[in-house]
Amino acid sequence: MTGVPLPLVVVPGMLCDASLWSDVTFPEGHPVRHVELRRPGIGALAEDVLAAVEGPFVLVGLSLGAIVGFEALRRAPERIAGMCVMATNAAAPSPEQYASWRELDALVADGRFADVVERTLPGMFPDGRPTPEGAGRYRRMAAAVGPDAARAQLAAQATRQDAFATLRTARCPAVVLSGTRDALCPPAFHHAINESLPDARMRELPDAGHLLPWQRPDAVSAALRDVAGRAAVPTP
Repeated sequence: MTGVPLPLVVVPGMLCDASLWSDVTFPEGHPVRHVELRRPGIGALAEDVLAAVEGPFVLVGLSLGAIVGFEALRRAPERIAGMCVMATNAAAPSPEQYASWRELDALVADGRFADVVERTLPGMFPDGRPTPEGAGRYRRMAAAVGPDAARAQLAAQATRQDAFATLRTARCPAVVLSGTRDALCPPAFHHAINESLPDARMRELPDAGHLLPWQRPDAVSAALRDVAGRAAVPTP
């Protein structure tokens, strides 16, 4: 571990912004930099992550944000001193996913961004059943992200690649978090990620869905303290 606390670069999921993390307590003393997802390619977004700070950092990502983090790891493994990834998938997209993203993009292009928010809303919550408060919070966050960024994120999704080969080469400590009731990215996805990372700890969070920082903020906060405490400046 270094004497100076390493920064955390925090990347949200699709239709999410920095408010996703508002209930999370970040490790004391560590600078936090939030990255927005506003470019239409995983590679470009990974470059935004790498440009957020100088030198080594701890990558924190949810869903699409973690996928972007995997690409940052591939491009600059010496920069990634630790990783906390959650509610995500390291596999290449399926034909069904490509078709779904095209359909959602067409809706946004047709001025029906609100319909896209409503279609994606159930998958954010355990068993697809949001509380009225949770649904309202998600709608407000998605509205703040807006249709232009949504289209860029959908385009970026289509540039995803299988990340397992990259994960197997990682030399940093990692924590992998999974909600047991996440219909979009179930625990099996996270077991595969955990088994690929050489130095990872996986935690399944009971009764949680996709938006873990809202649904299990204490567990996310603990995971960040864990990985930040184990992170060290990578050696060449």
